[in-house]
Amino acid sequence: MNYCYVLLSEQDGRFYIGSTGDLRARLQKHSSGAVRSTAYRRPLRLIYYEGCLSIDDARWRERYLKTGRGGRYLKQRLASWLVDIRSNKLERH
Repeated sequence: MNYCYVLLSEQDGRFYIGSTGDLRARLQKHSSGAVRSTAYRRPLRLIYYEGCLSIDDARWRERYLKTGRGGRYLKQRLASWLVDIRSNKLERH
């Protein structure tokens, strides 16, 4: 199985979108700071992933989610969860 995934940076509140053949190993690399594009944005939280039958499908989905339309899809798909996260952050401060 191959995956397209979305991480939320708890540092800056922005998404990171990627694809991989081994989701657990890739998340470990992100968490340890071994991925240059997310090392300075830690801690990261896995908030969404999709399983794909081929790496080409996972990469296509990654490219789509990085577009404006894909970003809107993600925000709509995760809308209630994002509201909960933001309200919890406001309560903590």
